[in-house]
Amino acid sequence: MFEGFQLDRIGGLRVRHGGSGLPVVLLHGHPRTHTTWWQVAPELAREFTVVCPDLRGYGESHKPPSDATHTPYSKRSMARDITSLMSELGHERFAVVGHDRGSYVAYRTALDWPDRVTKLVVIDGVPVVEALERCDAKFAADWWHWWFFGQLAKPAERVICADPETWYNAWTSNGPDQLGPENHADFLAAIRNPATVHAMIEDYRAGLGVDRQADEDDRAAGRQLTCPTMMLWSTRDDIEDIYGDPLQVWRSWCPQIVGHGIDSTHHVAENAPAELVRSLQTFLRT
Repeated sequence: MFEGFQLDRIGGLRVRHGGSGLPVVLLHGHPRTHTTWWQVAPELAREFTVVCPDLRGYGESHKPPSDATHTPYSKRSMARDITSLMSELGHERFAVVGHDRGSYVAYRTALDWPDRVTKLVVIDGVPVVEALERCDAKFAADWWHWWFFGQLAKPAERVICADPETWYNAWTSNGPDQLGPENHADFLAAIRNPATVHAMIEDYRAGLGVDRQADEDDRAAGRQLTCPTMMLWSTRDDIEDIYGDPLQVWRSWCPQIVGHGIDSTHHVAENAPAELVRSLQTFLRT
């Protein structure tokens, strides 16, 4: 995987980077690591400098102790990791692409550091506060894991760590045939590590509290995304079922947002990499 890329550890993050041209950072979702981009990053690296980190807490990146507010796993803390990483690599301005949980880090980076983010792509995600305010019986039934992960008595960690491979469908829908052997091996190593499982769950706990508050504060202050922004979503996932037109959800945050669906299940970088690459290239080039 990642032929021609360099593997480093910078500021607590495990990161692969390669290519040349305008810089773009790719942020994975739960429960993946940076290797989810193995079919996407090399194609983008033909014309961009591509940076793929493991998010804080995920994969082999650092896992700082949490606290009662879960702030160490807030998207603001994770976004700060990304800006520091890009500075270390010499990129003061860059595009950011985030999928799933990574989409929350991506838009938080663009909101908090508008002078540094040139373009934003969010995939399969809407602002946390928008998701929670639209929560109804269908959302609660389909996304029940948010509330299970949010329990402070830590039943999620106990249940997942008892049999992580079954919980994460590691030999069925998330098997090596779907993920690719090396990506699958990295995924397995991550979900088998109790410290990684705990950190990933802390990400969700932060989402229900401190991240929601950050979104509410931004909205009350009238802050909007100022960089060109695109949303992509997997049409065989449940984004449209829950939100209808997801672009409408984003328009109060970014009136000029563009986007479209991709024929894929949730993990689009693995399920429809060619179409994702084309969409990203078209947007990032302009």
